[in-house]
Amino acid sequence: MTATGTPPGSPTLEFTKKAKQQPREAAKARKRHLADMLQPVQGATHIAIACQAVASLCTILPFVAITQIANALIAGRSGFLGHGAPITDVHAAVWSGIWLALGGLAGRAVFSMIALGITHFADARMGTFLRRRIVKTLSHAPLGWFTSHSSGLVRKAAIDDIASIHYLVAHASVETTGAVCTPIFALIYLFALDWRLAALSIVPIPIYGLAYAYMAKDWGAMQVKVNVMLQQISEAAIEFVSGISAVKTFGRTGQAHRKYRDTAQRLSAEYNEYTRPMIMTDAIASVSIMTPVVLVLGLAGGFWMMRLGWVNATQVFGASLVAATLPSALITVSYGMQSRTEASAAALRIHDLLETKQLPAPNAPTTPQDNTVIFDHVDFSYTPGSPVLHGISLELRPGTVTALVGPSGSGKSTLATLLPRFFDPERGCVRIGGVDVRDIEPAELYRHVGFVLQDVQLVHLSIADNIRLGRPSVTLDKVRDVARLAQIDERIEQLPRGYDSVVGEDAMLSGGEAQRVSIARALLADPPILVLDEATAFADPESETAIQLALSQLTAGRTLLVIAHRLATIAGADQIAVMKDGRIVEQGTQDELVAAGGLYSSMWREYEGAGR
Repeated sequence: MTATGTPPGSPTLEFTKKAKQQPREAAKARKRHLADMLQPVQGATHIAIACQAVASLCTILPFVAITQIANALIAGRSGFLGHGAPITDVHAAVWSGIWLALGGLAGRAVFSMIALGITHFADARMGTFLRRRIVKTLSHAPLGWFTSHSSGLVRKAAIDDIASIHYLVAHASVETTGAVCTPIFALIYLFALDWRLAALSIVPIPIYGLAYAYMAKDWGAMQVKVNVMLQQISEAAIEFVSGISAVKTFGRTGQAHRKYRDTAQRLSAEYNEYTRPMIMTDAIASVSIMTPVVLVLGLAGGFWMMRLGWVNATQVFGASLVAATLPSALITVSYGMQSRTEASAAALRIHDLLETKQLPAPNAPTTPQDNTVIFDHVDFSYTPGSPVLHGISLELRPGTVTALVGPSGSGKSTLATLLPRFFDPERGCVRIGGVDVRDIEPAELYRHVGFVLQDVQLVHLSIADNIRLGRPSVTLDKVRDVARLAQIDERIEQLPRGYDSVVGEDAMLSGGEAQRVSIARALLADPPILVLDEATAFADPESETAIQLALSQLTAGRTLLVIAHRLATIAGADQIAVMKDGRIVEQGTQDELVAAGGLYSSMWREYEGAGR
């Protein structure tokens, strides 16, 4: 996430806008994307549903057997064999009922196990497929996408959202099938016993259905809000943890975690406002389908029917047992509907991530002839109609240092990121050695262009692997050589496992230390063109001198594009380009610009007056 908050065009804002302005369209989109995402596992799901339907039929068989056994024992006759059967036939009927019950239990266990096994294997395949697609998509995304989107977005899609779909694929279809088929088979048996007992057993269902429909009418919109705010909470937490060292250093802990606290409180307030009116309705719905309530209703109503001579005791007993299975089935269906709603929203977020604009690959890749960099009448905007750069033309000659300076928001960092192709210009082009960067293979481009940015990113690997990220085959001795040049070798040796220490586990580095690791990485990559974007902006005072020494090793003999807020660090640059409102308004050496009395001259006087 950028310092200014969620960037224009991010999935978070687009998703929120879509949810608020077009709820029906968003719901249709969620269902459509979910159906598309589940298409590869539909065949396996259908087989699992068929197996679970058989398991549901087996679930009812023990109740049928119990009723028949009770009928045989109490009345002295067998429902299997007819009235007036001798005692030996009663014993046979009892044993037949026992075997029927055991067969039903075994069948339920076997077919349920097969159904869940099929869906879990299908889910594993789909989860692997989706994660590979996410990795492939993001590996071809412009680097600028990663600067304008938080890691919380990717984490939620790759972990939380796929987990939501996991429940839908691996459990919900099987559980919902069981929850639907079991009552159907139960009702068939109840109607076979007596239609009046069957009607009595379903009395609680309309009560629960109406209450649940009332509670669920706004659930989709509420789930959208919850997911957006959970993502914002995740982003705020990551942002706070990432900068905790600087926050504690400057005593801004309370202010830094306020964003997380405010977002969490807003989520709690909105969720409470939504659920508070539902408490009484939920209580009525829950009580209406509680097993004791269903049993009391069945037994009381059955006793009344017995007095009227409509049914006998064994029919009431069997109907009450079977009716007691209905509540759990209803609850499973409602949970399955909720999981489907959550999975639909998750599918839309994964779809949005997979629709990330790809970096166009060159049709005829070309290799640069030298290290000359030219910005040729470049225009750029993050969102249509809001231009950030206007007609930028600038040449960086090999072996020279070009510095970009200007007020905050003037477009310096945006211009610098066009060189390593974080983004592509709308008009004009950026050329290296006479070749448009869009015509250079990405791997070839990054062999020519390296960058050290103010927002350092280290991955969850060992320190050694972080340094040799661009050249994984180099030896540890070479890694140590560049670490010494970057003034970070001594600090690494102090870690519990030295160069084998893993970032985020036993390698907890300050901002300045992480910056020096990234400089060592750039030294090892040895690119002839280098972009330095305020490399010391967030360094602690102890690290700044070490970083400057490391940068002096890194910049020797290279073509440099430097952004710096401390003007003294770029006073010796070969040329300085002064930017304002997305344009280059002045260009020249330090002495030329100071003498010109323009914007740079006033910036220099202000810098000197501030005591540097």
